[in-house]
Amino acid sequence: MSRTSLLAVALMISFLSFTPSTARAAIGIVAAENFYGDLAQQVGGPRVQVTSILSNPDEDPHLFETSPSVARAISGASIVIYNGIDYDPWMQSLLTAGRGKDRRIIVVAALVGKKPGDNPHIWYDPNTMLALAKVLAGELALADASHRSEYQERLARFEHSLQPIVAKITELRARTKGIPVTATEPVFGYMFQALGMEIRNRSFQLAVMNNTEPSVSDVARFEDDLKTHKVALLLHNRQASDPTAERMLKLAKASHIPVMGASETEPLGEDYQQWMMSELDAVDHALAK
Repeated sequence: MSRTSLLAVALMISFLSFTPSTARAAIGIVAAENFYGDLAQQVGGPRVQVTSILSNPDEDPHLFETSPSVARAISGASIVIYNGIDYDPWMQSLLTAGRGKDRRIIVVAALVGKKPGDNPHIWYDPNTMLALAKVLAGELALADASHRSEYQERLARFEHSLQPIVAKITELRARTKGIPVTATEPVFGYMFQALGMEIRNRSFQLAVMNNTEPSVSDVARFEDDLKTHKVALLLHNRQASDPTAERMLKLAKASHIPVMGASETEPLGEDYQQWMMSELDAVDHALAK
């Protein structure tokens, strides 16, 4: 082989060995819930590889059981995102069992000042998602400083994409403020608050959420609200089943109270923004009845 040919081969070997070592691997992110995983993908773009643990909208998230594959995903992640305030308590044991080197953990509830005992369905407040997006963009910039501007651009894009949701809330609030509503669980609580609606039967909702039996007086008040039309809307959790809650749902329909469902998991084929807009449209449609 000629000297020129040997030099060409050497350069090719050098190129092939250089390329993989200089290409930055995608930043591994594990999100306990798929709406947080969706946000992470929107902010991280092609620079991240996201795994969402709770992602099936047909399953009750309260019945979730961990598996070895979930534990492995968490142990290998660079960034872990979970809700906190007892919504996903299984994350604590998984994080303790598999301590990743230099792993960053983001507890969303802590970002917005929520504590145990507060309504854990904090993703129904768009401000929660924006707070997470800002923190995540910062973490990604620290892990991958050469693409800081990309993360900031995607953060700005995400913030802009929330504006139609905020505008819809403002538009609806002009008509919904003060309207009494009830629910079988506090899934939609933060959005009801944003709409200025009066939320009734809170203790009943908490009991069902915590898998305990509502008191006799709570059940009686709920039934009276439906029979005497003291509420304009009943919201139920599409993903959970409870005998007492099911009875209230049937009573609402029999009493011709508008009913709508809300989910705890982002629906398949939708992003967070589409999900929130569809839920707001459902409120609008239900009250129009």
